[in-house]
Formats: sequence, structure tokens, C-alpha cells
Amino acid sequence: MTSTTTSGTAAGDLPEHLRSRHVRVDELPWEKTAFPGVAYKTLLVDQAQGLLTVLLRMAPGAVLPDHEHVRIEQTYVLEGRLVDKAGSEVGLEVGPGEFVWRPAGSRHSAWTPDGALMIAMFLVPNRFTDADGRKIDMLGDDWEAKWRAALG
Repeated sequence: MTSTTTSGTAAGDLPEHLRSRHVRVDELPWEKTAFPGVAYKTLLVDQAQGLLTVLLRMAPGAVLPDHEHVRIEQTYVLEGRLVDKAGSEVGLEVGPGEFVWRPAGSRHSAWTPDGALMIAMFLVPNRFTDADGRKIDMLGDDWEAKWRAALG
């Protein structure tokens, strides 16, 4: 048996903080969000820095309501279509094999007419406003309490 190396060092000799993190995505459960028909698998999370990368699955007709991109958001569509439902770019469609990124401070609402599977990368997760006016993340957790520290 051979060992994997990084820069000539056996992987077993690397300090833990320098080792690769292998995520077996098929073994991860789909988790529910606060929004019907929207589920995710966490690929990377570093709450202190605000980093979040997820595999995002949206059922046909599912909607991500109006939200603010606190920092840059990046999305690569694997299957289906992501369509801007509201905001300055209503009708913008991103399909399979296409990539879209949204600048900090931008807002929109998006939906998937036929469903979609995407990889979404956040430098700090989006901020949604619920029916009571509270600022929440996609899980429905208090955004300020969970993510404010990542803004420094």
C-alpha cells in the first residue's frame, strides 16, 4: 500500500490543520431549510470566517424569498434552472453548467420552475427577512447572532 503525499510529506506526517478534508457527499443527509422545497448538504462551514459551501437542491417551483447577499455569493448550476423572480435582474436564468456570482449588497428573490441542483458558496450567508421582520439565515436562525461576528 502506498501513502498519499503533499509536497513530499506523507499525509500521516501532516499536522491535522493541514490535512485535506474529504467530504463523502452521497453519505450526507439532505437537511431542510426554512423554505419549502429547499434542502441542502453542507460541504464546508467555517462560522468564524462566515464561509459556507452547500449542495443546494430546490424542488420544482421552490422559491428563495427576497434576500440580501451580505458578501459575495457564487452559484454553479448542476441541473435545472435558477431564475430571478424579483429584484433588479428579473428573468435572469442560470442553467446547467453555468455560473453566477452576486456582489455584496445585492438583493433578489429566486425560484426554480423545474427544480435545480446547485453548488452555492457564500463568503457570509445570505440575510433573509421573515414575516415578523426578523433577519434570518436560510435555516431560519437569527442571522445577527449566528453570522455577525464573521463580518469582523
